Amino acid sequence: MYTRINEEISKFAHNMFAHCFLWTILLIAVVGCGEPDEATPAEDGFKKIFNGKTLDGWEGDPTYWRVEDGALVGEVTPSTLLDRNSFIIWQGDMPSDFELKVEYRISADGNSGINYRSERVEGVPYALRGYQADLDGQNRYTGMNYEERRRTTLAAIGEKVILPPMPETDSLETYIQNNQWTARNVVGSLGNVDSLKANINNGNWNEYHIIARGNHLQHYVNGALMSDATDRDTVNRRFDGRLGVQVHVGPPMKVEYRNFRIKRLN
Repeated sequence: MYTRINEEISKFAHNMFAHCFLWTILLIAVVGCGEPDEATPAEDGFKKIFNGKTLDGWEGDPTYWRVEDGALVGEVTPSTLLDRNSFIIWQGDMPSDFELKVEYRISADGNSGINYRSERVEGVPYALRGYQADLDGQNRYTGMNYEERRRTTLAAIGEKVILPPMPETDSLETYIQNNQWTARNVVGSLGNVDSLKANINNGNWNEYHIIARGNHLQHYVNGALMSDATDRDTVNRRFDGRLGVQVHVGPPMKVEYRNFRIKRLN
């Protein structure tokens, strides 16, 4: 009799354990499959600046910019070819020192860039002048630091660069050759250029990560440091300014940006 009672107790305990275990697993699954927590980006200091639904907070030429499937889309068609680069510009406040993360996807013939610490060009609509985290569909420029309408290429892919002080009286053109700022000093390598480019997903989504702290500017793509520039040029460098993204002169192209978020650095 006691043996039968013990067996029944054992069976009951086993069934209760299995029942509780099953409900625990189901609860974890339900919680894990819920909607993403909108507060999550704020927990690590990042703030979203594009809502994925409208162009609220952004100013650009509607001929080239729209929102589609949660992305900020820039497109140039055969009937809307450009005679100069055109930007859509974030109208909100930009901290001087910051981290920016954004995902992008670009067509094979596309050419674009993320301008920061930039200024508007007087008399030219939707134009910016300043630092640019470059990107293109062929990955000839993706990751490099290019200064739009100023010193041109500051740090190419794989370069660690110091930009030395420059005399205030010299013209920029004196130091520009083949779209390169010849006064820059390449002080190190970030790795093999082909290996760095192999880290980029052609035709698919990638993450760009810009860190601007003081005069130190770093561009990462998919976690790989692509260019590193320290700007000691007190005449030409900038510590603040506008943020914008670009559609470029050339053949028809399409670029998409999503999940823009910025973190202030103190």
